[in-house]
Amino acid sequence: MTTDVLIVGAGPTGLTLALDLARRGAAVRIVDRSPAHPRTSRAKGPNPRSLEILADLGVADEVLAAGSAPLPMRVYRDHRPVAETDPWADAAPTPAARFDRPWLIAQWRLEEILRARLAGHGVHVELGREVVGLMERAGGRHVDVTFTEGRAERARYVVGCDGAHSPVRKLLGITFDGTTAEDQVMVSGDVELNHEDLGRDRWHQWFDADGAVMLCPIPGTRTGWWFQAGPERDADGRPLAPTLDGFRRLFTRHTGLPGRHLTRAELLSTYRVNVRMADRYRVGRVLLAGDAVHVHAIAGGLGMNTGIQDAFNLGWKLGQVLAGQADAGLLDTYEEERLPVAAWTLDLTSDRLRATLEAIREPGGNLGSAMTPETAGLGIGYRWSSLAGTEAATEADTEPGTEADTATRAPHPGNHSPGDRAPDAPCRDAATGERTHLYGTFAGPHTTVLGFGPVSAAVLREVVATYGEGPGVRACRVYAAHEDHGTAEPGSLIDDQGHAAAAYGIGAGGSGLVVVRPDHHVGVVAPAGDAGSVREYLRRLHGAPGMVDAVR
Repeated sequence: MTTDVLIVGAGPTGLTLALDLARRGAAVRIVDRSPAHPRTSRAKGPNPRSLEILADLGVADEVLAAGSAPLPMRVYRDHRPVAETDPWADAAPTPAARFDRPWLIAQWRLEEILRARLAGHGVHVELGREVVGLMERAGGRHVDVTFTEGRAERARYVVGCDGAHSPVRKLLGITFDGTTAEDQVMVSGDVELNHEDLGRDRWHQWFDADGAVMLCPIPGTRTGWWFQAGPERDADGRPLAPTLDGFRRLFTRHTGLPGRHLTRAELLSTYRVNVRMADRYRVGRVLLAGDAVHVHAIAGGLGMNTGIQDAFNLGWKLGQVLAGQADAGLLDTYEEERLPVAAWTLDLTSDRLRATLEAIREPGGNLGSAMTPETAGLGIGYRWSSLAGTEAATEADTEPGTEADTATRAPHPGNHSPGDRAPDAPCRDAATGERTHLYGTFAGPHTTVLGFGPVSAAVLREVVATYGEGPGVRACRVYAAHEDHGTAEPGSLIDDQGHAAAAYGIGAGGSGLVVVRPDHHVGVVAPAGDAGSVREYLRRLHGAPGMVDAVR
C-alpha cells in the first residue's frame, strides 16, 4: 500500500497529526529514531485550546483522568514559606469555552494515550528509524525517503515533527534563525522524593538570591516530581551538568531539607533559553511542524501546545488534498496561518519570561507571572488568512494591525469573525432533548454549516443535497428556544439558552449562516439566505460535486 503521509517524529505533535490523518482514512506512517518510547516529562500538559483538540480526537476524557488540575503555588524564601497563590483560582468554564485551565499530565503519559488511540486505527510508531535523505523529483507525485539502514521508501507527503534539531529541516536547507541565551540556564529532571513537609497538593517554589528550586508533583505517580533548578556552577561560573548528587545539593541548599530524601533522578537535562523559528514551513511535498519550526522560552508552557495546534491546522488540509477534494495550494495556507502565530508566541513567551524573572527577585514572586489569558490559546485566530471568508451578517473587523498583532484576541462571545476560533455553546439535541454543545457537533473530520432561523433551512438542504450525509460536510440547523422543531433533521440543535446565537452575533430570534472549518475556526458568516457565499467557500475546501481524485 502506498504511504500517503510519512510523519517523522513521534512526540505529541507527530502523534496528533497521525491520529487526525488516520481517522480521515489516510494511509499514514509515523517513525521515530529513538529505539524505545521515551518517558520524558518536558511538557507539563495541554492548555485549554489543546484540550479542545484532544476532545475532538476522542482522548480528552482519558487525558483528564490521567492528569490533574494545575496546583496552587507555595513560594519560599530562605527556607520559609512566604506566599501562596493560585493563578487559576478565578477561572471558570464559560458557554464559549468548556476548558478554563491547563491540565497537568506527564508528556510520556499523554503520548501513551495518543499512541493507544492511534493503534485503534491500525497505526503503530516505527521505532529506531532515522531519516537521512529526502528526494522529490520536479513535477513528481511523491517523496523518496532514505533511512539509515539504506532502505528507500516513498510517500506522497512527508512531515517533519522531529524537534528543534530536526534532521528533516536540515535536509531541506531551511534556516532556523534566532538566539540562545547562554546566561539563562536551568537543569531539570524527574525525581523520586518523599518528605512529609512537601505536600503533593502544591507546586513548591524556592526563589533565593543565589538560585532556585521548583518541585511539582507528577500526576499518576506516588512520589514522582518534576525538578527544575538553577544549575550548580564551577569556579569560573560555568554551569555544571545535572546529576543526582548535584540535585541533592541544590535541594538542600534551597529547601533546608536533607538531600537523602531525593532518592532517584532521571531524564536529566540542561535547558538554555532558545528563541528561534524557521522562515518556511513547506518545501514541495515536505512540511514541518512543532519544535522543528519554532522554539521559545518555556514561560507559559506553549511549546508542546503550539506543536499540537500546528498539527491540527495541517491535518485537515492534508486530508482534503489527499482525498482529491482540494488543490495542493490549500497546503500553502498552513504556513500562511501558523507562521505568524509562531512569531507571536516567541514574543509572548519572551515577554512572560522577562516578567517572571523580575517577579521572582522579590519575596513571594512566583511562576504565576508566566500565565496570562493569552497562554490559554483560546484567542488565537487567523483573520488575515486567505481562508477567512466573508462576514456579511455582521460588521466586518476593520481594526488595524499586523498578522502577529492580530494572531490572538481575548476569547469572548463577540469573537465570531472569519478566522477566529469558533465559540462553543451549550445546546440541546433536538431529537433527544439531551444536553450537548456545539463542539460536539464540530467534532470529527468534517466542516460544519450552522443555520440559524427558518430561512437558513433551504441553504442547509442544498448543502446536504450537494455533499451528502458523509463525513465531509455536516449541516446543522440551530433552533431558537421559541421555534417549532417538531420536524427537525437528525443532528439539529436547540439553542435553549441563546448562547449559540449570541456567540455568533446572530441576535435573539435572528438568522444567519456560519461555516466552521474542521479545526474549529470560522470560515464564513453570512445572511441566512446567502447560499452563494456558503457554496463558494465549501467548493474551495471540498471541491465541486463529483470532483475526481486528480490533485493528490
